[in-house]
Amino acid sequence: MTQIIKPQKARVELADILRKHIKDYKNAYPLDFHQRRIVENLLDCRTPRLGGHIDRCTHCGAQRIIYHSCRNRHCPKCQQIPRERWLEARKSELLPVTYFHVVFTLPHELNPLILKNKSVMLNILFKAVSKTLLQFAQNELGGKTGFVAVLHTWDQRLRAHFHLHCLVAGGAVCEKTKRWIPCKDNYLFNQEALSLVFRGKFIDYLTRAINRGKLNFPGQYQDFKPKLYNHKWVVSVREPINHPQHVVEYLARYTHRVAIANSRITSFKQAMVSFRYKDRKNNTLKHITITAVEFIRRFLLHSLPHGFVRIRHYGFLANRNRTANLTFIMRLLKSSLNLTKITTSVQNMMLKLTGIDISRCPCCLTGKMQLVAEIPKHSAGKHPHNFIRPPNLKAYATG
Repeated sequence: MTQIIKPQKARVELADILRKHIKDYKNAYPLDFHQRRIVENLLDCRTPRLGGHIDRCTHCGAQRIIYHSCRNRHCPKCQQIPRERWLEARKSELLPVTYFHVVFTLPHELNPLILKNKSVMLNILFKAVSKTLLQFAQNELGGKTGFVAVLHTWDQRLRAHFHLHCLVAGGAVCEKTKRWIPCKDNYLFNQEALSLVFRGKFIDYLTRAINRGKLNFPGQYQDFKPKLYNHKWVVSVREPINHPQHVVEYLARYTHRVAIANSRITSFKQAMVSFRYKDRKNNTLKHITITAVEFIRRFLLHSLPHGFVRIRHYGFLANRNRTANLTFIMRLLKSSLNLTKITTSVQNMMLKLTGIDISRCPCCLTGKMQLVAEIPKHSAGKHPHNFIRPPNLKAYATG
């Protein structure tokens, strides 16, 4: 009898919770078209509905059935390989200078407005942050800095918490004088001053958007606006980083994932979900248990608008002239640049990440897994063997 290699599955997955309780969620909350598409993708991920392929070992005849992933950026099972390729590319762009990790956080009073106008409000967030950092670099360093900004919309308990993580180069390039101007004494910018300018720019862009009719504000904006000025906006400039690859690796945990990983879900029974979270105040791991419907609601809070870009590059790292700018700066720093063009295959990438050769048969550890059949989409209800002839076991035994 042909041995079937079954993929390992997490004990509890987000898809399991959706599969059992999405109807309960729909009875309690509306589900818009974009959220419905996300749920469908996550439920179909690595199932016969998306099709797949069958591999067979050249030595023992063992078969492995692999169904395609949904590739939805909200899916906790997808995007591992794109994430690693993004990480390698960003590491190759790091300059031999000090870097700074800066976090810009929006006050929670804005959460209801953001959740109803995500695209407009989050674009304003990116614009206000980028203009603030570029202005400070020009005024205090006399040049253009470069940074990557990554949007996070959640806290450890999956509540709405909108903030940008920025990895900022500790210096600026002056194109007129053709020189690199480093930050002095491992000091970037004053975070109190950053907070005030960031707040002013964000409120200014928000006011313009409301006046132009780009978003609907419930109530009287003129009564709400003074509350934003009275609130202290949090901007955190972390300690200087001598090994910026560590921050890039930290950011990469979230660049290709939304809200939660399956590994954090510890229990799912009787319509209750438990998951781990980190208590930042005490720096300890804790557990929280909520209803499945509430868990789905918190997860869908972080659905991103279709086509919305949550990783953006600014200054000399802007996409248009990034390679030319970095080459010029490295010449000023009398160093060499080795920009990585990621062409590594999935097989080699998995070997590097896990030490496992996915092309080798996990049963006999001798043969190679070779593609023998494609499974078409929407083949649910049909056994994968309907698409392939059974192996000739005598040939394998004598071979």
